[in-house]
Amino acid sequence: MGQPIIELEDVVKNYRQGHVEVPALRGLSLEVAKGEFVAICGPSGSGKTTALNLIGALDAPTSGTVRVEGNDLAKLSRTRLSNLRRDRIGFVFQAYNLIPVLTAYENAESVLALKGVDAATRRRRVMDLLAEVGLEGLEHRRPDHLSGGQQQRVAIARAIAADPAVVLADEPTANVDSETAEKLLDIMQKLNAERGVTFVFSTHDPRVMDHARRLIRLVDGRVESDEQRS
Repeated sequence: MGQPIIELEDVVKNYRQGHVEVPALRGLSLEVAKGEFVAICGPSGSGKTTALNLIGALDAPTSGTVRVEGNDLAKLSRTRLSNLRRDRIGFVFQAYNLIPVLTAYENAESVLALKGVDAATRRRRVMDLLAEVGLEGLEHRRPDHLSGGQQQRVAIARAIAADPAVVLADEPTANVDSETAEKLLDIMQKLNAERGVTFVFSTHDPRVMDHARRLIRLVDGRVESDEQRS
């Protein structure tokens, strides 16, 4: 494996429920190299979504270390964490998380606008991306006039618009049919191969697992198996 872009070292994450602390991760350690296409899988409650949230700096561990591109997330200021999420990490969520009053184009360009990229560059990049994910001609539609699969394509375009190092995809195929899921996975594999973007999935979907080149299986917040695949 090459130089790690993601590192988790002995990560523990507990959540408080009333007066009780419930463990989600129990000393999780793993590395992901640049350019990998990895699925973290496991039963409900295994800790896979928690792991993604920690990698994406959406949550903080109870103990242990999380590094992205060599940055110890616990040592970054709130501003630097926000900039890391904006510039280096793309997110694709199960529920799409598109802004309903914005068009497909506006949703996809939102990260670039936050970065202060000029309008002409934004337009060129976003139109190219929408064509790349099969949405050419649909850029003016709002989410409620797009199918679930089309909305997820917008989410993928938004996730990679800022040329992130890593895309974290939490159950990205959960709300689409099998044919659409295959098309979405083909799109993400193409982006991985052509752009070198590292993809890390949280999933229990066999279709995602079949496409992954590495399968990390969690059980009770620990790595049960870690399988490299051709």
